[in-house]
Parts: sequence; structure tokens; C-alpha cells
Amino acid sequence: MNKKVLLLPGIMIFLLVGCTLAPEYKRPEAPIPAKWSSAAAHSEPTASTGAPVPVAPELRWREVFTDERLQKIIEIALNNNRDLRMAVLNVERARALYGIQRAELLPTVSAVGSGSKERVPADLSSTGSAMTSERYGVNLGISSWEIDFFGRIRSLKDVALEEYLATDQARGSAQISLVSAAARTYLTLAADREALKLALSTMETQQAAYDLMQKRYEAGIANELQLRQTQTQVDAARGDLARYIQQTAEDENALNLLLGAPAPSNLLPVDLSSNILTKTISSSMSSEVLLSRPDILQAEHRLKGAYANIGAARAAFFPRISLTTAIGTASADLSGLFKDGSGTWSFAPRISVPIFDARTWSAYKVTKIDKEIALAQYEKAIQTAFKEVADTLAVQSTVDQRVAAQQSLVNAVAETYRLSNERYTKGIDSYLGVLDAQRSLYAAQQGLVSLRLARLANQVMLYAVLGGGSE
Repeated sequence: MNKKVLLLPGIMIFLLVGCTLAPEYKRPEAPIPAKWSSAAAHSEPTASTGAPVPVAPELRWREVFTDERLQKIIEIALNNNRDLRMAVLNVERARALYGIQRAELLPTVSAVGSGSKERVPADLSSTGSAMTSERYGVNLGISSWEIDFFGRIRSLKDVALEEYLATDQARGSAQISLVSAAARTYLTLAADREALKLALSTMETQQAAYDLMQKRYEAGIANELQLRQTQTQVDAARGDLARYIQQTAEDENALNLLLGAPAPSNLLPVDLSSNILTKTISSSMSSEVLLSRPDILQAEHRLKGAYANIGAARAAFFPRISLTTAIGTASADLSGLFKDGSGTWSFAPRISVPIFDARTWSAYKVTKIDKEIALAQYEKAIQTAFKEVADTLAVQSTVDQRVAAQQSLVNAVAETYRLSNERYTKGIDSYLGVLDAQRSLYAAQQGLVSLRLARLANQVMLYAVLGGGSE
């Protein structure tokens, strides 16, 4: 008897960790080249130390976004953003659902107390006279525990586990997206504030020119055409000023939504020049880093779950064995429940053998198709990620040259404006040349702000598309 008792834990362990019928999972080959195109190598960026800085999930956002105010903005977003909060709650929900499915492997043990009292009429009584019967009992038992010989429940447990892990990776994607969105919105606000300052400065310059032209017109030195031409510049500058005031307000609203709270005024950027990211991300890396991107890991967990689902569908073709058992005590008197000789027990195994059920074959086919769908989604996620990184690297390889060219253009147009104004003052050229130079200079300065924003935003995007770390 003691040997049997000692064997019982071993039998339980065997039943809980037995084999499953799920196919063995092997990670599919990534349907992308090993490296990105050599376009990015035309202008290999380096960090402030002079050495390229590769990015991977180990590269944390604090290492990329070194501006202290921007770091505090990101911290507020991570603490208060409602979308991220929902993503975290979804992870907790998936974990709880996994716990429910895992618990199906274990028997449910219940303690039940019962009592009954019944009067039996004479014509139904075995004694031929009316009688009253009583029964009291206390039982401890297992009700309908499915013994998982063929791994059906274990496969369903694995499906729930992979869904939980996929949900956790979705939270990681949401966190990286939030970090990059907060940084991009912050930089956009900085760029629009700088453009607002430029528009205000331009309007003041144009207003001063208009005031001077009006005096010259009143003195008979300038004609009305010159006065109206100058006025058009003032009106255009006023329109741009109003537009950038609106854009900066909208940028602040967008930032407040991401933060889940109003952004502290002392953390808002003054202009774009104060938001330089000192860490530069290198393009010389293997495309294998994409396999660690949270969205790709999420797709892979869903693919693993599809494999496990096939195991559950295969197990449906095999018998199901369940067990109901109980031990306890029973007596006709409540006071006699725990006396000698009142013990009871029951043992009721049950086996159900499927003979014909067309639904099981259809369900099995569905799981195989689901696996192919999950595989296609996994491969599509990798290809999409590869394109996103390739596009971002293409911008990185040329944006510095574009910024340098635009800066040279601004300098040239500024000199053109100075010379045109000087020639007009000396009476050599008409005022139309000055107006054209002013318009060109303003447009070139706006273009420079936009390109500087594009350079910084591209660095933020590269951090996100490579699956940068969240800490």
C-alpha cells in the first residue's frame, strides 16, 4: 500500500507533463536580404565620439534622446498615457486568461457537505408503513477531471501562453511607439516655434519696410505700385504668423494628449536648435536585428500559438478520459457522521471515444490554414519592418547633404537680399528685386527649418523601426 502511495505523485507528474501532438516549431527563414542596400553607406554617420553607434533593442531611449527636457516629457508620457495604460492592462488580462487555461491541467478538489430528510408514504415504503428517512454526508472529491493523455489541454495552455506573450510584445510596441511619438511631437513643436519666430521676425522686417515705403510715397519719392508691392509682403507675413500660431497650439494639444496631462511650460522647447540628439544611429548592421522587434516577436508568438492549436485539434481525434472520485463520510444521523464505519468512497472513470464527428476534421483543417495565415503575417511583418528601416536609412544617407545645401542656399539668398537692397537704395534697381529676394530668403529659411526637423525626426524614426529599447 505504501508503494502505491509513493507511485501516485509520479503518475500525476507523468499525466501533467506528457507529450503533445503539436508539430515541432522551427523559426522560418526571414524573407529579406541579410543587409540593407549600400545607399546608406554613402554618408555613414558617427556619434560625437567619432565611432558608429549600432542600434538594437539594447539601445535605450535615454541614450538616443539626450535632451533633459525631452527625457522628462517622455517620462511623463510613459507614466500617464492612456493608450499605454490599456496595453499594460491587456497584458494583465492575457496573463490571467493563461492562468485559467493552465489550471485546466489540475484537478478541481471540492469539499461538499449535504443533508436530506424525506418522508416516504406507506405504499412506496419497503416496510409497508410510512417512514421518514434522513441522510447526512461530507465528501472531499474530484469532479470530471480530464486526464490529458494526448495533450489537448496542454496544447490549449500553450495557445494561451503564446497569446499572453504576444500581448506583452504588443505592449512593448506601444511603448516604443509612444516614446517615438512623444519625441517627434516635441521636435515638431520646436520646429514650429522656430518657424513662428522666423515669421514674426520677417513680419517685423516687412512692416518696417512698408512704413519706410509709405513715408517715401507720401514724400513723392516712391510710387503707389511700390507701396502696394510692399504691402503684399506684410500681409503674407501676417498670414504666416497666424498659421504658425495655430500650428504651435495644435502641437501643444497633441503633446498634451500623448502625455495624458498638460505639458509643464518649463519643459516645452524654445526652438529646434536646442534639441540636438548627440547619439547617432549607424546603418552598418545586419537585418537580423529586426527579429527582435516587438511587433515581429508578437507575430512569431501568434505563429507558435497556431502550431499549438494544431496539437489541440489533433488530440480531438483521440479518446478523452475523465475521472470523478470522492471520499467522505455518511450517516442517517448528523451525530454519526464521523463515527467508525461511516466512511464512503466513489471512483468513476469515464472514457469518451470519438467515432464519427465531421466537425473535428473541419476544425483540424481550420487550424492548419490558421497556421499558414500566421506564417504569412509573420513574414509580412518582417518585410514591412525591412522596408521601414530601408526608407529611414535612405533619408539618413542624404539628409545631412540636404541640410548643408539648404544652409548654403540660405546664405546665398541672404547675400542676394543684401545686395538687392543696397542696389535699390543707390537707385540702380527697382524695388521689385528686393521683394523677390525677401520672398526667396524667407522660403529658404523655412526650408532649412523643415530639413533640420527631418534630420532629427529621422533619427527618432530609426530608433523606433529598429525596435529600440524602452528604458
